Amino acid sequence: MHFSQRLAVIVLTCGLSASLVGCGFHLKGTNPSIAPVAYSKMSLALPSNAEELEEKLSIHMGTAGVQLSNDPNAYVLRVLDYTPRRLELNGKLVETLLRLSVTFRIEDAQGNPITEPRTVMATRSYQYDVATVNTDDQEQKFLKEVIIDDVAQQIVRQISSNRLPLVNPPVYSNPK
Repeated sequence: MHFSQRLAVIVLTCGLSASLVGCGFHLKGTNPSIAPVAYSKMSLALPSNAEELEEKLSIHMGTAGVQLSNDPNAYVLRVLDYTPRRLELNGKLVETLLRLSVTFRIEDAQGNPITEPRTVMATRSYQYDVATVNTDDQEQKFLKEVIIDDVAQQIVRQISSNRLPLVNPPVYSNPK
């Protein structure tokens, strides 16, 4: 390749990259924005069976700019429902479907809901032969970690994009 062709390729590559960055393009999981200022300090309230989710949320919330704090004035990310499911579909091959459904909301320090409950879900499936049960256990463990990480990323993206619907305050009538 001649020098002028190499230079043209370099300029073209830089130009395309700059145009993608300039229009706001970013890959999933590499969100450059940080969480809204209102949610900059949060604590987590999860059920006892959600230790893995708590670990993943801590990691992803930290990268999104949310400081996890036990401050009494911090907002609370409360997980209302944590439901992992495992379904087996039998046929010529056995297919296993792993599903995780998590319902959460943000509350103020007094426990009053700030946002409406939101449910996120992740699903993965895999097939296995009955003769390879050990491989099935390893694959199931791996996919369980993948769906927990996926759900944690979904929750953090929704918090950082500030698209959670706020709770409507009660309307009181003024009697005359």
